[in-house]
This record gives sequence, structure tokens and C-alpha cells, in this order.
Amino acid sequence: MRILLTEGSSTSARQAITALALAGHEVAFCDPAPFCLARFSRLVAHRHRCPPLGTDPEGFRVALRGLLAAGTTDVLLPIHEQGYLVARVADELRPHAALALPSFEAYARVQTKLGFRDLLTELGLPQPRTRLLDDPGHLLRQDTYPFVVKTALGTASRSTWLIRSAADRERAAAAIGRLAADEGPVLVQEWVSAPLEQAQAVLQQGRLVGFHATRRLIEGGGGGAALKESVRRPRVAQDLARIGAHLSWHGALSVDYFIDGSGEHPLYIDGNPRLVEPMAATLAGLNLADLLVKVSVGQPIPTCRTGAPAIRTRLSLQAVLGAALGSGSRRAVLGTLARLVRGAEPFAGAREELTPIRLDPPSALPVLGLALALLARPESAPALVRRGWGAHLLTPDAMRRIRSMS
Repeated sequence: MRILLTEGSSTSARQAITALALAGHEVAFCDPAPFCLARFSRLVAHRHRCPPLGTDPEGFRVALRGLLAAGTTDVLLPIHEQGYLVARVADELRPHAALALPSFEAYARVQTKLGFRDLLTELGLPQPRTRLLDDPGHLLRQDTYPFVVKTALGTASRSTWLIRSAADRERAAAAIGRLAADEGPVLVQEWVSAPLEQAQAVLQQGRLVGFHATRRLIEGGGGGAALKESVRRPRVAQDLARIGAHLSWHGALSVDYFIDGSGEHPLYIDGNPRLVEPMAATLAGLNLADLLVKVSVGQPIPTCRTGAPAIRTRLSLQAVLGAALGSGSRRAVLGTLARLVRGAEPFAGAREELTPIRLDPPSALPVLGLALALLARPESAPALVRRGWGAHLLTPDAMRRIRSMS
């Protein structure tokens, strides 16, 4: 199949390229950035520049429709937040390419922090204790640390703050104050000290057909995982199946959650209406990106497929960035690089998700560039993390404009 990804800057897009190429598909992407992660790959057949979703959603819509109308795409795969727009205008895109998305109303419920919180409440699914503050100024009265603050329309890792002190609280309150007045209520959520995991699913007309879960062993930059291990989570699979049936979900769906030692009691903290870094599942024997293509074209999937447990995977880029964020020292960056190259602990036996150098040698270039930048200025790590939240992603203003589209 000829697949078009809706961006090429995220780690999810970069991993989807590898997974789709391994399944024999021809992969293209569109992105507003001339240089992005997907640019450094020999597995990409075509690269297209497009207007930025965050500031020009209508321009992105027109460009995407034009690419599909050219007749060179079999399947459109919304790999990141562009799915919000694609779900809104799906009827005008489906005549040109196959597409697996639920209704826009269902998609929007999982896209936002407030919508996902309300969905969990509606279904009686477990989540940390959460309060809504209609007046963001009331945040300054919260003094039971630590806790988490989220804005209602926040997407991905943005607009989420872990508050450990009064200084953290004041910085978050100032950032929220700079947002638009109609952002909606602020979510204040208790902090849970427990392992963090992520589960990904593919559903076909409300039925679960693919499931994989991983535990974060080492944190990387921006809350991502530098080292993961696949786990069996039948309870989480059941909960995702409930969500999918309730929303008549069609396509990809992911959740983040804390979990206790038994693995039976998750607390869901975030949802994403898409695949998130699908190579961990691929390396565990379940190619979710390829399964999503099959669902997109209407191929029946009779049973639910799962990946193998106890498979460790790593993201070298996240590991290097996490070392700089955690210490701010060159020694930590060099030490992490040395352990990655030697395959030493804690990375021993872990397979690479993001930069499969033997399969795709150009994929190493972003990691090398990041390493050199951090060795020159380790203190620049926070700015490099923020740079990943680029123009290819949603903004609250773009979301409002998309909702008003005909």
C-alpha cells in the first residue's frame, strides 16, 4: 500500500515509517518543517511540505486534500494530532484514500484532558482524584504537594505541570494566565507514586483487534520513555475494549496509566486517539501500524492480536536527552552514549525503536546531532525539548478553528 503520514516530526511518525516499511508498504509524509526526524530516512518514498497545523489549519486541510486528490495515496494515516482535523473533514478525504477514524465527536472526547476525564467518569473507569477549577486564579490556593495541573484543552505533553513547590505552582499559574480566557476549567489531579505504563490498541468498528502494553523503565525528555519493557495487561485491554465499544471507535487508541504491583489496578491519566511510538509493539511481534492499515482498507480482523511480554526496547535519542535534563552535565551525556554504544546496563538486551541504524543508516543523524549539541551546551536540553512541540501540532486556537469548519 502507498501510505501518507500526516507529519514527520514526532517520534511516533518516525517509528511508524520503520514499522510500515517492514510490512512492505511505501511511505510518504507531509510536514511544515524542511528538516524533521522523518527527513533522515532511506525508507521514505516521498516528502511533502505543507502549512503548519498549529497556525494555519485551513491551509493544512487544503494541502492534504490536494495531496490525496493526486491519486498517489492508498491509505491516509493520521499519526499525530492532525487526526483532530482529519476526523472533522473525513467525509471530504475518504473519496481519495482509505482512512480509519471514529466520528469527530468520539475523537474529540479522547483528544482533550477534560474530555478524557469525563469519559472515564462516565464509564466508571479508575483515575486519580481530580478537581476542576473554574477560576485558574484559585490554583494559587492549592498547597498540598505534589499535584498535577492540566488545562482542559491541553494536548500531548503540553499544558501539564507537576507541582512540587510554591514556585512550581506560581510558574504554572503564570503560564495558564497567558492562555486564552475561554480555555475552560483547570484540572487539578493528585500525584500518584507508581510505575507508569502505556497501552496501545487498534479497534475495528468498536471491537478490539490489537493490543500492546509497555512499562516505562527510564524516563527520557518531555516525559517520554528512554527504556521500556512489554507487559501483559488483560485488565487494561478489557477497559480499552469498553471505551472502544462505548464510542464505536474505529482506528487507533492509546492510554497512559499508573498501576500497582499486581498489575490489576490501573489509574488512567491520559488518552490519545492515535498510535504512540508503535515500534515497541512491532519488536514484540505485533505490527500495530500495519494492522491499522488493514483496518483502514476494511480487511476483517477476526481475533484480537497481542505482542509478546518481557521485550525491552530503547530510544537512544530520549536516553541522551534525559541524561542532560537530569544532570545538566557532559559527563552524564558521555556516560549514557557509551552505555548505548556498548549495549551495557541498563540498556543491555534492549532493541532500538527510533533509530534502526542497520536497517536505516540516516536515522542515526538526529541522535548524533543532538549528542553534539548537548556536549557543547548540556544546559540547552530544556529548550531542545520545547522545540519538539512544533508547528505540526495542535494549539487551542487551531482546535477552535477546526471545530468551526464545515
